[in-house]
Amino acid sequence: MHSSQNPKVERPAHVPPELVVDFDVYDPPGGREDLQGAWRRLQGGPAFLWAPYHGGYWIPTRAADIDYIQRNHDPFSMRDVTMPANSRPTRGLPLEADPPEHGPFRAILNPWFAPKRIGELKGFTRELAVELIERVRPRGECEFMSEFALQLPIAIFMRLTRLPMDDRLELLRYAQMSTRGTPAERGESFRLMMAYLGPVIAERRAHPGDDLLSRVVHARIDERPLREEDLMSMLLIILFGGLDTVASTLGFIANFFAASPAHRAQLRAHPELLDHAIEELMRRFPPANTARTMTRDFEYRGIRFKAGDKVYVSTMLAGMDESRYPDAMTIDFSRKDVVHQSFGAGPHRCPGAILAKLEIKVFLEEWLGRIPEFAVKPGEAVRYGPGQVNCIERLVLCWPA
Repeated sequence: MHSSQNPKVERPAHVPPELVVDFDVYDPPGGREDLQGAWRRLQGGPAFLWAPYHGGYWIPTRAADIDYIQRNHDPFSMRDVTMPANSRPTRGLPLEADPPEHGPFRAILNPWFAPKRIGELKGFTRELAVELIERVRPRGECEFMSEFALQLPIAIFMRLTRLPMDDRLELLRYAQMSTRGTPAERGESFRLMMAYLGPVIAERRAHPGDDLLSRVVHARIDERPLREEDLMSMLLIILFGGLDTVASTLGFIANFFAASPAHRAQLRAHPELLDHAIEELMRRFPPANTARTMTRDFEYRGIRFKAGDKVYVSTMLAGMDESRYPDAMTIDFSRKDVVHQSFGAGPHRCPGAILAKLEIKVFLEEWLGRIPEFAVKPGEAVRYGPGQVNCIERLVLCWPA
């Protein structure tokens, strides 16, 4: 394995030397050429590894342990999901709050991501997908990430929040700094987003509308308005969470179908498999990773965690675990058990899961219906972007025009 350019820390005394691995989660060896393959190499060894970058962190490699960690905020706290610790000016709510503090903040968001509310976006989502596809279809090729994957979810998000469409590229840049930038860039992304949100908060206070941001600005907990810092923290996590993750997932899925005509044909012949297929694709291509912070000393499966230890949770590793999913690297639309952890588990399960699956479903229906035969353009290498949200940075597709 190569050595990351990031500085290493010394191995703490409670970490067994045989569990140390030279693996930087933000720059995995070979990750820009084969991201899943880079992570997959961790699964041949122990259930827990420890890496010396970004202050040092544990990596659970098995689905059962990742599930346990996601469901048990004590002692695996969500209070700071990035690394190194305390590298941003404020936290993101409700993501970085543990129960019982978490519940009231989450309750503010839940109605906006309920099935009925998301159902109201279905028509807009389909119209937008068709428009984006028809814009590129006559050309016979496109750079999928910039011309479709980043366009669709961001436009839907801007509609949900009633933010100006002209601001979407600026906000996307901040989101990508947050999820794939250096520690300094991640901190700066929060400051930039906070500066952007200041006037938005003032405007929604004066002129509330029927939109997600107005809902948060005027929300109350225990009959009291949100504190300014909590209000900002909620708006930050809404913007960072909504701008990047679905686009990343769409990229992985398009790249998979570009190389698998048999799976494309299967879905066209059996559209009733689509919902199940989306779950299988989500199992295999989850984009998001989050760190936990140990609230106390804790022994689990022979590992002696110490208070303050970081634990980096990659749901990609859970989806590739052969002990949980036989023949895990194979995508099988008839796989019986596709229960996965890609949207998290327990109280912190992603509130936007229903919206994400709607966007993926509309993309597959419309793209496969309009461009049934496509491939990665010869000579154009797929470029991956590792980070807290894994992505494909460049994906050039071509098809018979």
